[in-house]
Amino acid sequence: MNTVESNNALASRQANPIVEIKGLCKWFDKFCALFDINLTVTHGEKVVICGPSGSGKSTLIRCLNQLEQHELGTIMVNGVEVKPGMRRIEEIRRDVGMVFQSFNLFPHLKVIDNLTIGPIRNRGLSKSDAQDLAMQYLKRVRIAEQAFKYPSQLSGGQQQRVAIARALCMKPKIMLFDEPTSALDPEMISGVLDVMVELTGDGMTMICVTHEMGFARQVADRVVFMDDAEIVEISTPVEFFESPKTNRAKKFLSQLLSH
Repeated sequence: MNTVESNNALASRQANPIVEIKGLCKWFDKFCALFDINLTVTHGEKVVICGPSGSGKSTLIRCLNQLEQHELGTIMVNGVEVKPGMRRIEEIRRDVGMVFQSFNLFPHLKVIDNLTIGPIRNRGLSKSDAQDLAMQYLKRVRIAEQAFKYPSQLSGGQQQRVAIARALCMKPKIMLFDEPTSALDPEMISGVLDVMVELTGDGMTMICVTHEMGFARQVADRVVFMDDAEIVEISTPVEFFESPKTNRAKKFLSQLLSH
């Protein structure tokens, strides 16, 4: 691809964002969890969302596939408006993979069965094709030898890599990560982050809520800083870590990096 074609492709992705959020608001009873959130994510972009606990980060990404339902504003995912009660929500969820803090694997199923159940039920794959796909992604996250064990037989880091492989088996257009390392022991974190870093080379759109600032520096195209239910700053990693614009971001970084 020559320079002109490359620039045109980039302009096309930017003109047709894969995620577009406008005026998003979310309450839990009287508690405001999200207020006037505006964010656009382009195809292939890597966005890291950070901020203090309780700032609304996880709620924001859970609204993208309606695990949480918003009250005001609009969410567009791959050209489709995502809204409470929509009939096509399963179509959205097929295209939006999510990895949670707590793995959410089925404990009564072996690892390979955890990976094949989605493609068989929701993508119409045969059992044989689903198993081939599962092994492909288990190899990708460097855990293929654990395919026929149960989740309880794996370490936390291994379970999280299984969860990542399970999400990838659905061939999503977007991957959401909700604090994927927060439940792990320190020695297990690097293995999961290494897998995530490798995935960024595939060109997949990724939105990650995390406190792992080294990961943010390494892979993010943009850093979104949230505090008190609002987006306070959106910057490149260099701008955010070297010259944050607001006192709230400066305080957050000084507290985080001092530990």
